Amino acid sequence: MTSVCFYFEVHQPMRLNRFSVFNIGKTESPFDYFDNQLNEKIFHKVANKCYLPTNKLLLDLIDQHDKKFRISYSLTGTFIEYCQKHVPEIIDSFKDLVGTGAVDLIEETYFHSLSGLYTDLTEFEEQVYLHNSMLKDLFHVTPKVFRNTEAIYDNRIAKKVADMGYKGIITEGAKKILDWRSPNYVYKAVDNDIKVLLRNYMLSDDIGFRFSAQGWTGFPLTADKYSSWMAQNQGDLINLFMDYETFGEHHWQDTGIFEFLKHLPENVLNHEHMDFVTVRQAVERYEPRGTIDVPWAISWADEDRDVSTWLGNDMQRACFQELQDLGPQIKKEKNQKKLEAWRKLQTSDHLYYISTKGFEDGAVHSYFSHYDSPYDGFINYMNILQDFKQGMKPKP
Repeated sequence: MTSVCFYFEVHQPMRLNRFSVFNIGKTESPFDYFDNQLNEKIFHKVANKCYLPTNKLLLDLIDQHDKKFRISYSLTGTFIEYCQKHVPEIIDSFKDLVGTGAVDLIEETYFHSLSGLYTDLTEFEEQVYLHNSMLKDLFHVTPKVFRNTEAIYDNRIAKKVADMGYKGIITEGAKKILDWRSPNYVYKAVDNDIKVLLRNYMLSDDIGFRFSAQGWTGFPLTADKYSSWMAQNQGDLINLFMDYETFGEHHWQDTGIFEFLKHLPENVLNHEHMDFVTVRQAVERYEPRGTIDVPWAISWADEDRDVSTWLGNDMQRACFQELQDLGPQIKKEKNQKKLEAWRKLQTSDHLYYISTKGFEDGAVHSYFSHYDSPYDGFINYMNILQDFKQGMKPKP
């Protein structure tokens, strides 16, 4: 039997207002940093193009296939906050999905942050517990599988997550850690027994990035063609991990992406040796076929599949250090507003926008960024961090 494990990252960042150097020291509230008007506009657009129609389609497919079609989600805390504030029916639709028993939820850091790369992992642990508490309150579930922000993983993170009691962890099936081995098996981490699920990036990116690329040799991608590709793969488990916004936002409805998704379960299940599993079921069903040793952090981002997406240039590293250094003082002050704002500033997207990578990676970064250039993003973000560093001006 070969199982297909569909996992979707569902996330929206809290984008920042334009912040001049002349504003430093004049901010009245830390929440003034965030561009609420832009954030609301983008969220409503994506909700209508992706979240609501895709949730409805997947719920219908689960019912249609008698719960044999199974999927998993990672819902970030910032995404849930958007839903609560602007489109609460999205949360209701996710509750309906979880209620089928064919949907699993995955743990991660509440703020989709890079705290797993901090010298001290205390903040990382606190954000994971915040996320855990949110999922318990809203969905009454306790995840057993963890996925760090953008699948960032190394031996240190794996050990910490295992010590926190999780049974599985998700990361990229990067060649640099696999060499000749296949991502289509479960592995275990070095020095502990946590099971590692590795993303099959070739098959995942066929949907996530190449689906609407008319110059691609696989175009047009049909459900029948795609399921036949998967059926030819050797191994226990094909992990298809991608952004949820793939459906309707990155690939618009007129590309046929929803029709593709609509027919995919039946085409997969027509192969007698294939079925669908959630991430929890994958961890429970399959035993490790080897050990993964990852001394340096990897991720699912860009061609490099490392953390250079967020820490690849001096601007990013300077911001990251400033951000990390703010933590001890903010926690010492015990000011909840400052703490929440600082954590929202940790969202990895802020550093993503400052990437100066070229070619295809650079084009992807530009697509997601609301800045004119990475340098514009750096100046804006650093000005905000410096203002935060100086402290908030008290309200009159």
